[in-house]
Amino acid sequence: MPDIQKIHAILQECYPDALCSLTWEGDPWRLLVMGVLSAQCTDERVNKVCPALFARFPDAAAMALAEPAEVGEYIRSCGFWRVKSENLVNSARKIMTDFGGCVPEAMEDLLSLPGVGRKIGNLVRGDAYGLPGIVADTHCIRICGRLGFYPETLKDPAKVERIMDGIVPKAEQSDYCHRMVLFGREYCDARRPRCEVCPLAGECGSELRGEK
Repeated sequence: MPDIQKIHAILQECYPDALCSLTWEGDPWRLLVMGVLSAQCTDERVNKVCPALFARFPDAAAMALAEPAEVGEYIRSCGFWRVKSENLVNSARKIMTDFGGCVPEAMEDLLSLPGVGRKIGNLVRGDAYGLPGIVADTHCIRICGRLGFYPETLKDPAKVERIMDGIVPKAEQSDYCHRMVLFGREYCDARRPRCEVCPLAGECGSELRGEK
């Protein structure tokens, strides 16, 4: 089993500021919206789209009064915009009626919002509310498998979350996942990993290292 503390210590040196790539400006509602939009879309694109969206719909109360078609006009470039606009409006309405206008922090409540799964739930809980949780996105799944925490063939987000939840200390989980994203973009690319210059090469169990 790889040494999680050593791995995270190296990642901390590489990325001392473990910040979310989404520019949510400390607002749980914005983070929730951006998390929904990021599905099958890059964080960069979401960051470009959201200033205009939030200027028109600054909070859940405003979004709850919107028509999905209007919301969709702002998010077309994010992909699957019809479904996402429906989910955002319906989530806003549920937040207003069931949660007093505030994004809930309990996972069960977050999962009751349309378009919100465990990945987004853990993102909101970790960044907005300081609670532990593994954000099992594509970077986390790919890299933790390559490192050897589980077989690289495992792609199930729920199973990866359970495994890594038992390995990464609770207090470090949010930061660890953000650093996985940064590390994945800089070194551990899905198609062309830079194994020859990887700071985690000495801790990695991937067969990719033997192909370089």
